[in-house]
Amino acid sequence: MDMQNAITLFDLTPGKLLAGRFEIVGTSRQGGLSAAFEVRDHETDTRRELQLFPYGMFDGDEEADDFVSTWKSWAGVSSPAVLGFHGVMKLDSLNLSLVTDLPSGTNLRQMLADGREFTEAEVITLGVELCRGLVAIHEAGLVHGDIKPHTIFIVEGAEGDRLVPTLVDGGVTAGLWTAKHLGENTALIGTPFYAPIEQFGGDAPDVLSDIYNLSTVLFELAAGVLPWEGKSFLEVFQAKLEPKAPHINQRTGARSVSSGFDDIIAKGLSPKRADRHTSAKALGDALSAL
Repeated sequence: MDMQNAITLFDLTPGKLLAGRFEIVGTSRQGGLSAAFEVRDHETDTRRELQLFPYGMFDGDEEADDFVSTWKSWAGVSSPAVLGFHGVMKLDSLNLSLVTDLPSGTNLRQMLADGREFTEAEVITLGVELCRGLVAIHEAGLVHGDIKPHTIFIVEGAEGDRLVPTLVDGGVTAGLWTAKHLGENTALIGTPFYAPIEQFGGDAPDVLSDIYNLSTVLFELAAGVLPWEGKSFLEVFQAKLEPKAPHINQRTGARSVSSGFDDIIAKGLSPKRADRHTSAKALGDALSAL
């Protein structure tokens, strides 16, 4: 392994040219598994986002190669609600790089932290658009794998009258799960507060876990609180073992919503996979009908 020419985070300063093509403009965002940078693509003269994944997260070259191979199908996903994918490559002996469009707008987690509250109508609008993005992902035979406020960016109109969401980081969690062959092991790559109970036992992310993830986010946006009152990992895990799905109008401290919306979200949060919406289209259609 050529360590002499390997790039470290200390090297990634504005003006640095990577792979003879991508010029660092500045930091974009920081994730739990990667670091993202805004870059200028000299070949297309466009702004992109470049995410770096260190080889240290993989157990050898085979896992790293498997992770790279999981991204080939993402080039075929086309939806306004899914961040555009432009390729993945081995940047050097220490890093893989994922190149996508540059996310527009504000991270949903930051919006919530800033005190932004969403009306039921706004949550329905966001849910319908995000379901359209999931339909495009699922029709390509892929799953997002880790939908949460951190992986949703929103462009908001000047008067707050238009909300345009975009899913980012699609396939990162699912790709790691596949590369590390965790489908039959007790392991969880993802976010416990948004993951369904089956993933705590080692099931890989799939269409129904995406529906559960998104339903959790929509619950949080509408209610102002998460579906479960527990704060720790263990408390949330135990709460998710309850046989009944949580309802917004029964959750302590939640804002009230219409019964129809409440039932749709509760269906998406069913602990039994067979009781959830069967597809992202089914969830989106149910929200649209409201």
